[in-house]
Amino acid sequence: MRHKIAKTKLGRNTAHRRALLANLSVALFKHEQIKTTLAKAKALRPVAEKLITLGRSQKLHARRNAQGFLRDEKITKKLFDIIGKRFATRHGGYTRIIRANPRRGDAVDMAVIELLERNLAAKGTDAGPTKAAAEERRKEEAEKEKQA
Repeated sequence: MRHKIAKTKLGRNTAHRRALLANLSVALFKHEQIKTTLAKAKALRPVAEKLITLGRSQKLHARRNAQGFLRDEKITKKLFDIIGKRFATRHGGYTRIIRANPRRGDAVDMAVIELLERNLAAKGTDAGPTKAAAEERRKEEAEKEKQA
């Protein structure tokens, strides 16, 4: 029985697990979507949601708590300036876990964890990046290279 077991250990000691979740949180806030194992995604969800809740509060103490966990000033700034404001009217449920195909090497269950409304702020739609958008980005990068 699993009485009084709060979270999964992920086969790591406390410091390693905390560092893993911090790194996954930074990657999630940076890219707004990451692919990882299902167990790690399920362990990351409550951590990321608590950090987003801190980002919503816009207080100095909350910012310092988030900075102490994330240890990345750029991502902390993005969390409070962009992500926190994006979810200002939402009461929880900021992330979504989507199961993916098993990993080829060891057949472990994989999942994609993403922030909700991740493209709404940027493109006005909840769909993923389209081929046209990717092609447009490539053209812009090519023009920048020509100018440089």
